[in-house]
Amino acid sequence: MGDFSVVLIVLIIFAIVVLTKTAQVVPQRTEAVIERLGKYSRTLSAGFHILIPFLDRIAYKRHLKEEVIEVPKQNCITKDNVQLTIDGVLYIQVMDSKLSCYGIDNYYFAAQNLAQTSLRSAIGKMVLDKTFEERESLNQQVVSAVDEAAQNWGVKVLRYEVKDIDVAPDIMKAMEKQMTAERDKRAVIAQSEGERQSAINSAEGKKQAAILTSEGERQQNINDAEGESEAIRLKATATAEAIQKVAEALNLPGGSDAANLEVAKAYVDEFGKLAKESNTMILPADAANVASMIATAMSVIDKTKK
Repeated sequence: MGDFSVVLIVLIIFAIVVLTKTAQVVPQRTEAVIERLGKYSRTLSAGFHILIPFLDRIAYKRHLKEEVIEVPKQNCITKDNVQLTIDGVLYIQVMDSKLSCYGIDNYYFAAQNLAQTSLRSAIGKMVLDKTFEERESLNQQVVSAVDEAAQNWGVKVLRYEVKDIDVAPDIMKAMEKQMTAERDKRAVIAQSEGERQSAINSAEGKKQAAILTSEGERQQNINDAEGESEAIRLKATATAEAIQKVAEALNLPGGSDAANLEVAKAYVDEFGKLAKESNTMILPADAANVASMIATAMSVIDKTKK
């Protein structure tokens, strides 16, 4: 019984080992590279798979999810000879498991170092101010350089992001002074532009006011002139009509007698007012001769009728 138990235990262990070597489950978003007798055989996707014991083995496993690689800090020198310390983050994804296993020894290490060298090259073409302003350009240059090389590794470089850019304290102080001077300059320019615009607006307002005032005065003068002209015309028309009426009345029977009566009446009325309006009076030599005055007036009327 003792020998049989040992043999049974050995068989059970052997069966477990064979089962372990034969049945393989590959998780989701993972691929397994199978080698048969040391040579590439096939790539297994997610699911349950049966292998040939002792012939097939899982040589590599690759995750197909997006992976993040920290790019360590490194010293870079700008085009104007300023030293910077920059670090970043690289995002990659395995697209071909076979190439990632056999195309390069360690694609993590390769992508990390290539990102560093590409970043140093890009920084060397820029002046200090541009490195802060053109982070997006830096990121694109690094992605382009690494992705071109990573195609042979079965890896896709998705993006690169610069995390921190550190400069020496004395350079930082100089940059702060420069930024302060630039802000002051912009403030002075903005103030002068505001004053200039205010002066222009004021001048334009005065100009418009002067134009409107002159236009108003001109229109008023035109209206006054038209009013005076109309008044003169109406007065002349009324006078002409009155003279015409008088002339027509004189030609009627008894018109002359009526005119004599009116002239005599007017003469008496006006002569009677002289003593009331002034203490000094100038009288005609024949002031008492009413008939003579009437005759003179009527002779004028007769000439007017003719």
